[in-house]
Amino acid sequence: MDVSRWQDEVDFYKLKTKTLDNDTLVFKFAFIKATEGVLLEDPMFEDNWENAKDAKIVRGAYHYYIPSYDPKKQARNFYTSVKLQRGDLPPVVDIEEIGKLKKGELVKNLKIFIAEIEKKYSVKPIIYSNISFIEDYLADDFSNYKFWIAHYYEDELIVESSIKWLFWQHTDKAFVFGSNQLIDANVFNGNEADFKKILIR
Repeated sequence: MDVSRWQDEVDFYKLKTKTLDNDTLVFKFAFIKATEGVLLEDPMFEDNWENAKDAKIVRGAYHYYIPSYDPKKQARNFYTSVKLQRGDLPPVVDIEEIGKLKKGELVKNLKIFIAEIEKKYSVKPIIYSNISFIEDYLADDFSNYKFWIAHYYEDELIVESSIKWLFWQHTDKAFVFGSNQLIDANVFNGNEADFKKILIR
């Protein structure tokens, strides 16, 4: 699952859902919104971050990237808020808009942000966006990075072979016992051994 202040309080000890076949699924990982732009920290981040760890949910933190803001200041906002530990997921940059920039400007600034994050954590971040934005603006210039792709209500994720994806956000309407709201649900592209390989060491 992925959460932010919009989900209010989440009980990470009760992260289960029902499939259409009425099977019970247990969530094993959660992406948690940490920061946005150059100043904002999500007001639920610290609670979600610690509660996920206490409940032994593998956690990842993401930054909502705003194209018109300074990329180095945005990176600083993230890494001063997020202290990644062994066993956490790699950092994530969530980019969903181009703003008033041209594609070349967007790519240049996003690369600056990513370079700052890589330097701080010594790991490549994951890039999150919807499938159309990735294909239009990111796929060609970030082929060395893995993606977390939003593409809802489909039976399978079909993308160009050049787009390497790790996570698929397949719905924004999952019922979860640990929350009183519908949430985003995600699947990992691989098995448990593959999943462990991508975690912070």
